[in-house]
Amino acid sequence: MGHSMQVKVRANADAAEVRIFANPDVWLEASAVEQLHTTATLPHIRAAVGLPDLHPGRGYPVGAAFFSTGHFYPALVGGDIGCGMALWQTPLKTHQYSAQKLEKRIGSQEGALPEALQAGAYAELNGLLQEVSLPIDASLLASSLGTIGGGNHFAEVLALDHLYEAASALQLSAKTLYLLVHSGSRGLGGAILRAHVDAFGHRGLAANSPAAAAYLQQHDLAQQFAHCNRHWIAQRFLHSLRSEGECLLDVSHNHVLAATYQGQSGYLHRKGATPSDQGIVMVPGSRGDYSYLVRPVAERQEALCSLAHGAGRKWARADCEGRLSAKFHASDLRTTRFASSVVCNDKALLFEEAPQAYKKVDSVVATLVDAGLVELIARFKPVLTYKKGAPTCC
Repeated sequence: MGHSMQVKVRANADAAEVRIFANPDVWLEASAVEQLHTTATLPHIRAAVGLPDLHPGRGYPVGAAFFSTGHFYPALVGGDIGCGMALWQTPLKTHQYSAQKLEKRIGSQEGALPEALQAGAYAELNGLLQEVSLPIDASLLASSLGTIGGGNHFAEVLALDHLYEAASALQLSAKTLYLLVHSGSRGLGGAILRAHVDAFGHRGLAANSPAAAAYLQQHDLAQQFAHCNRHWIAQRFLHSLRSEGECLLDVSHNHVLAATYQGQSGYLHRKGATPSDQGIVMVPGSRGDYSYLVRPVAERQEALCSLAHGAGRKWARADCEGRLSAKFHASDLRTTRFASSVVCNDKALLFEEAPQAYKKVDSVVATLVDAGLVELIARFKPVLTYKKGAPTCC
């Protein structure tokens, strides 16, 4: 593994500290680094961290964390509040399930939840909504509950490929399959952000102000809904596979939280950054790459207690089809180098989320290891990646 590189910048006594974690093998786009430094100049920002999956976002970088005092910035969190990863261990035997058999069993996961799951799911949702004023119709939340959504969201059936010594107490097995769910708050987070931007633009909110309290109440609801959504995505997949499962982790990587940094109280914003202070973490690659289960070594302040949330994009979405269509047909992208299957009935999304559009996850994880941020637990390889199925009939 290569040596990690940390870049620290302080223009003057009042400027934010800026650090970037990336070893020489990690591709860092200049525009992403520029976005990180530009965002660090916002009023009240005291520290900014770019993680090895750093890449440009819509105005603000993804794969980054920011600490502010006195104010916080909803725009830094973005529209998918609570987006994160959940990993489930199943009793399904690896040798009994080929990618083709899994695809047949899973079928389409679009539309309303299976009837057998609806009572439990909607009861949980109603409990979340009882005392909160929403900027979105609750019926829309009910219709999206248990659905993955678009973009880089997915559900993936995995097989354990390599077990490291650090995993001795976790009882992971190469004989059974795992389910990784990456999704968020669906339309709820976007509606919350739009309401904020309509009222305040991209300005920060003063701590303890009525506007800040109202946003944080909605933010916390979106976090809870995102967690609930991942749970019911997993349940509908397990239902299709006629199986049960045990949740090993569920961690959000898009949020703002009260925090302390260098003795100062303030707010920690994570935009595509996984907490290192909430237990074990999954760092997924693309659908054609490995995913790593890691254990944070310590709550490292210089990294704002944050880790990479995945491999990170290498190409902009708009560039992917143009770069790849001369070499690949859409059908070619439905099978990976692992002979795993990709379920995606959206041609544009197949190209946008192609493995070639992402950084190599090995280099990203190597940076975290070399920086002393994590220990490796296990490496997984995909068996089936579900992005978007055929529409279901109403």
